[in-house]
Parts: sequence; structure tokens; C-alpha cells
Amino acid sequence: MALHEEFEKQGNWLFKYRSYIPLVLLSFAAVLHVRTELHAETLLQNPSPYKGYYEAFALFVGLVGFLIRVYTVGYTPKNTSGRNTAVGQVADTLNTTGVYSVVRHPLYLGNFLMWLGPAMLPGNIWFILSFCFFFCIYYERIMYAEEQFLRNKFGNAYLTWSTRVPTFIPTFRHFQKSDLPFNWRKVLGKEKNGLFALFLIFCFFDILGQFVKEQPNYNLPLLVMGFITGMVYLVLKVIKSNSGLLHDVKRSRN
Repeated sequence: MALHEEFEKQGNWLFKYRSYIPLVLLSFAAVLHVRTELHAETLLQNPSPYKGYYEAFALFVGLVGFLIRVYTVGYTPKNTSGRNTAVGQVADTLNTTGVYSVVRHPLYLGNFLMWLGPAMLPGNIWFILSFCFFFCIYYERIMYAEEQFLRNKFGNAYLTWSTRVPTFIPTFRHFQKSDLPFNWRKVLGKEKNGLFALFLIFCFFDILGQFVKEQPNYNLPLLVMGFITGMVYLVLKVIKSNSGLLHDVKRSRN
């Protein structure tokens, strides 16, 4: 098998399981977080008075990633920019406006920041750098497979777009406003679990850290937000399961 075919095959496999494999990294982060809480010897979390600010910044990084995903999904038509876990790559049209005029893979940029936030919690610079390296290798294959799919389907239109839009680091030189209205129904239907998952992870790390130190000094605002986002997630899940209010619909361009 030629190397480019091997890369594409690996990318398609990773594409199917891209929501689960990073959980392995989260497990490592939890172990390092326990070590940090017990020994407080890591570079980024000392001195201790700044620990709260550092954790707030990590949450901010994750929230920026979530907002990138919200913006991306809200302005894209049906059957594009989806999870598509069961059926593989799907793209009825080529997205080239809005955030896609800034960066070719905005959802993966959002994913990176959403996972980077929790990866920062142990305060271990080597783990953060390892996470960034792993993410680059991991998603490189996925992006390669996706771009092969788009190139085969859209041909010169894809090549023209890809020559002026960067792969992963955004540039706003060629920003072009989306020609679709923002679709809150699609966002609430598809991204309802993202915000809850982010706060759930941060709450888990907070509870874990206090548990191992045997000091029940929990971050109450964080736990409250975890509870609220959890309730919102359950409500939206019930609405989507029992009605068509949050189902994605075909939208025409202006």
C-alpha cells in the first residue's frame, strides 16, 4: 500500500474514534493532577496563590475552543462539519465562507483548545507539550484523510480554496462573511454535550484534587456551573429525543 493511501486509511480509522481516544490522555492528566495536589512541585502551579488564576485560565482556553465549535456549526449547512462517526466523511457542499475562510479545520482547532484546557490542569509543562505533540500527530492523519475526501469530491474548487486558507493556524486576511444565518437549533442539537463535558471534566479534577488532599475546599462556582450545564444538557437531550425542534434542517444560501 502506498504511503499516502496508508495515511488516508489511518486517518479514516482515527476519524471514527476521535471522540474517544483523547480520553486516554485525560486519564494520564488525572494521575498527574493527583501528584500535583499531593506534592505541589510542578512549575506552572507555583506559587500556590496563583493556582486559582491558572485553573481559571485553563477553563477559559477550553471555553474558547467550545465557542469556536459553536460558531463553526452554527453557520454551516446540513451534512457538513458534523461528527459523522457512524458513516464516515460527509460533505454535501464545500464550506469556504465564515470561519472556513479563516482556517480549513476550525472544528479540530476547537477540539484542540477544548482538550488543552483539561491538559493544563496538572500544571506539568512536559505533559502539555506532549499533549500538543500527540494531538498534532493524531489529527494530522484525520485532516489528511478529510482533505483527500474533499479534494476527490470537489476537485479544483477545493484546491483553489485550500491555497489561500491555512490548515490549522487561523489568518483573517481573507475573511468572508458566511452567506447563511446563524442556526441556534443546529448548535443546541449537536453541541449540547460539549459545554457540559468541559465543566464535568473540570469538576472531576477539582473533586479529585480535594479528595486526595482530604480537604473539602471545593470550587463552589465551578460545581454550580457543572450542575447547571448538566441540567441544560438533559433538557436539550429530552427535547431532541421527543420532538423535531433541534433536528438539523436543510438550509438554502442567501
